[in-house]
Amino acid sequence: MRIKELQSSVDDWIKTHGVRYFSELTNLGILMEEVGELSRVMVRKYGDQSFKETDKDKNLADEMADILWVLTAIANQCNVDLEIAIKNNFEKKTKRDHNRHHENDKLK
Repeated sequence: MRIKELQSSVDDWIKTHGVRYFSELTNLGILMEEVGELSRVMVRKYGDQSFKETDKDKNLADEMADILWVLTAIANQCNVDLEIAIKNNFEKKTKRDHNRHHENDKLK
C-alpha cells in the first residue's frame, strides 16, 4: 500500500465506521497514548522489565500500526501529504546527517 492509499483508506474508514474525525488535539492525545503502549511493550520485550499478565497479549506490530493509523488521521486533518513530507524529510536528513554520521567515532 502506498502512503497516499493509506491516507485515503484511513479517511474512508473514519467517514464510514468512525462517523467523523476526532479533533486534532484529541488525536494528538491518542497518539501519545499509543506511543506509550508501544513503549511499554518494547521495555518489557527488549528491556529489563518483565511482562505483566495484562500486557502479555500485546503485539509490537499492532502497537506500531495503531501509531501509524493515528498519525495518518492527524496528517489528513492537517492537510499533510505524507508522501511529500517523507520525501522532503529524507532529503533534509541526507544533507544534514551523511557526513556527520560517517565522521562519528561512536558509530564506527
